[in-house]
Order: sequence, then structure tokens, then C-alpha cells
Amino acid sequence: MRDGKYGAAMVAAEWNAGERTPVLEVVSTFSTRNRAVAFGTPDPALRLDAASAAFFTAATEFMPTDGIVRDTARDIVKGRKSEMEKARAIYEWIVDNTFRDPKTRGCRVGDIKSMLETRNLSGKCADLNALYVGLARAVGLPARDVYGLRVVKSEFGYRSLGAGTPNVTRAQHCRAEVYLTGYGWVPVDPADVRKVVLEERPQPTTLADPLVPPVREKLFGAWEMNWLAYNEAHDLKLPGSRGAPVAFFMYPQAETGAGRLDSLDPDSFRYSITAREIKPA
Repeated sequence: MRDGKYGAAMVAAEWNAGERTPVLEVVSTFSTRNRAVAFGTPDPALRLDAASAAFFTAATEFMPTDGIVRDTARDIVKGRKSEMEKARAIYEWIVDNTFRDPKTRGCRVGDIKSMLETRNLSGKCADLNALYVGLARAVGLPARDVYGLRVVKSEFGYRSLGAGTPNVTRAQHCRAEVYLTGYGWVPVDPADVRKVVLEERPQPTTLADPLVPPVREKLFGAWEMNWLAYNEAHDLKLPGSRGAPVAFFMYPQAETGAGRLDSLDPDSFRYSITAREIKPA
């Protein structure tokens, strides 16, 4: 099935009440390609149409674009004129002012208004990269979260930026993109910069550590595609569900007659995700 608003693809299955041991297996074969934007060579033809620009600057339930979000974004980009300058300023502000919280369950929901109001700018990827997207949208830059899964180790040399084993059940990761005229969709990932700070060494380090600047520079304009993109859906109503919409669709979801299962507890939910690389013949 596909979601009608975002086009998010999904497999949906339903069992009758008499099925005591329902099992579903999904196998996907895919290829990925590293992305890097050549910032020195803009293409004037790369321009977002008005309808798409409106869609990707719209607010969502957890990502408003007014109030404290708009005010914060305007302060960050004050004095910046070009789209590039604004997009980069927001990226640097996220890296400088947020931190990754290892106690966060899953990737959290990206409630950026609450983050700014409480001044607790912590969390994981769905918080920190959602903050980037919301701040960008609040100053008119089309932006979007992209939800997905790390599938193999990082070739960039950072242990924390890849999947360490074939079992990737807990390897979900959200990234972000911002649309810049002349360059198209530009990949960004400030949350992974903070992940390197927290996890790359045996003990957390700081932004001043020599291992951080290379990844900080790389992750504005590039993604290493040891990661599979799923979709960019927000506030998604699951097909056949009696429950509330999910803030985003990055984890397997299931419901019984008693209600929705906890997607962040794969052991009780009983799901697993594995990945293996298929080498070219």
C-alpha cells in the first residue's frame, strides 16, 4: 500500500482472531549510492515549483513553523541573505546547541516546539534533524525529514555511523534534506555529528575533538549511503488502524484487538530486521 499524502510505501497484513501465531516476512533487494552536492556549480534549472515549495514548508503536528520556532529560526539566520547561508547557519546552530541523549527511547517523535520551550535541545535523530527541518521551513526553506535504516558499516571511518552487525533491528535513523535553488535537495545530518561526539570514542568527547570537524563538514551536503531511505511521511494514519496517527513511519507497527503494540520494544513485539550486502558478481 501507499500513503496518499506522502506516497510512503508499506506492506500491510491482517489476520483473523483465530490465528494464534501470525508471521510476516518481507524481503527487499535494493541498491544505494553515495550522495555529495557540488556546491560550486549551481544549475539554474533546479528550482522547486510553487506547490512543492508550499508542501515542504508546511507545518506538521510536532513541527510547527510559527511562534517560538519561527522566532528562533529568524534569530539564527539574521543577516544571512542567500538560501545557502540560511541553510548552513541553521545546520551549524543545530550542531552547536543540541546534544544526543543516549537515554532517549528509539528516535523519539521530534516535538520541536517543546524542545525550544523547555530549552532541552536533546534527543536523537528524529528530534535533532526534525529541529533542522522545522527551523528551515519557518524561514521559507523547503525541507523534509527522510526516515530509514542503517544497513552496513560506515566506510567513512566512523564506527558510530554504521551498522556493526547484520542484525539492524535497532538501527533506524532519520536524516534531513533542504531544497536550495540551483542545487536541488541537499542532504544534511546534524544529528549524526552529535552522534559522533557522543559515541565514537569510549567516552563522550566535544566538538573540538579533531575527529569531529571532518564529519561536521561532510554532513552538510553529503550522505554516505550505508543507509536505506524509507519515506518522508509525517502524522501518518496507518491503514486499518483504530489508533492515532504515528508521528513518522520508521518502525514496524502492529495492532491487536487490545490496541497498538510498542514498536520500540522489538523483543516483546517479536520482530527482527537483518541486512546483508550482496557483492556484484
